[in-house]
Amino acid sequence: LPGVVVRPADTAQVAAVLRVCHQARVPVTATAGRSGVCGASIPVFGGVALDLCGLAGLVDLDATSLLADLRAGTFGPDVEQAVRAEGTTVGHWPQSMELSTVGGWVACRGAGQLSTRYGKIEDMVAGLEVVLADGQVVHTGGAGPRQAVGPDLTQLFVGSEGTLGIVTRVLLRLHPGPAGRARRAVGFPDCAAGLHACRRILRRGATPAVLRLYDATETTRSFELRDTCALVVLDEADPALVQATMAVVDEETVGAGAAELDPALVDRWLAHRNDVSALVPLTRAGVVVDTVEIAGRWAALPSLYRRCVDALQALPGTVAASAHQSHAYGDGACLYFTFAGRRPDAVADPGDPDADAWAERYYLAAWQAVLHEVLAAGAAISHHHGIGLNRARFVAPALGAAAAVHVALKQALDPRGILNPGKLGLPSPFGEVPWP
Repeated sequence: LPGVVVRPADTAQVAAVLRVCHQARVPVTATAGRSGVCGASIPVFGGVALDLCGLAGLVDLDATSLLADLRAGTFGPDVEQAVRAEGTTVGHWPQSMELSTVGGWVACRGAGQLSTRYGKIEDMVAGLEVVLADGQVVHTGGAGPRQAVGPDLTQLFVGSEGTLGIVTRVLLRLHPGPAGRARRAVGFPDCAAGLHACRRILRRGATPAVLRLYDATETTRSFELRDTCALVVLDEADPALVQATMAVVDEETVGAGAAELDPALVDRWLAHRNDVSALVPLTRAGVVVDTVEIAGRWAALPSLYRRCVDALQALPGTVAASAHQSHAYGDGACLYFTFAGRRPDAVADPGDPDADAWAERYYLAAWQAVLHEVLAAGAAISHHHGIGLNRARFVAPALGAAAAVHVALKQALDPRGILNPGKLGLPSPFGEVPWP
């Protein structure tokens, strides 16, 4: 728990709080929607929880240039409502849309479910207002498209999870509101065949908003279909672009021998895509459940999928291990693994200390099993959930020699280490991080 919660109403108040904390060497953890699943907003050393939800709303919208200036504490639905009023969209639709803010999207380098069409948040950010640890306010980007004024300082703060500065305003790129829409659903005999088809679609320049491939286990669980790996495809854009995109999809799937499935599967996915209600009864029954999303090149993904699922299934207590490909790009895609485990001799008793100890051991072992394979394959340990606490111990091996550069940046921008200490695998002046 933090020692105190502070809710500033503007950038000047954020700067004032940080100046005081910098001088007194008090840790500060930025919080807002707190929907992250890796512990990035947990104040592990107490101090100040800087609640940014008071910094909300649209500052300016330039519909001609397709840019929106938004305060960092603005929640997802309010963002989209504000820009839709001008016939535009951000196109960022994370599962946490109702619970997350613009600043959180930027801080954790988030991705929306339509990222293959619109890109991830780092593709959408044109500029930032950031308050540094000593209270200095800086602005990055925003002067013009593809500006070449030295290094891209905007991207320095995207994904930094509040460890280098506090994002207070975000300039986001917009898109015209989509006038056309289309959907498809197809099936493949195995995951490798589906991944190959997705790669061919992207290779030809088609970028459907949704290109989600489920392995056989998840196809059965989500769509009640057996012995197939389902691919759901949804696109939205100018009608001419949608038509061209879906023509490529058709040629590279059904035209290449894939089985045509009922497109109503796409509607089913849309209706249930953000429903996590099934997790509560599982956890109450003593089942450990979580997801691990990673990213890799197309050349590595088929074998990496197999190795990660096999590694999870090999853990004592695993009752389910599966994956789906959730975000795809020209060079690779995100694999999203789900695991569930239960102590073989467990009796559902949330108060059993032995059960709690087993659950923690299994949880850590499951993460280790996946990310060990990811690192061995040279893939990325995160695609959009960020680092927080869960992945902190894997950052140094993931970055290699560049980890020292990361530490140097932290020391330069936050010499007293007050900003979100204990995260991103960075050293903390407040002690060891209480997590393996």
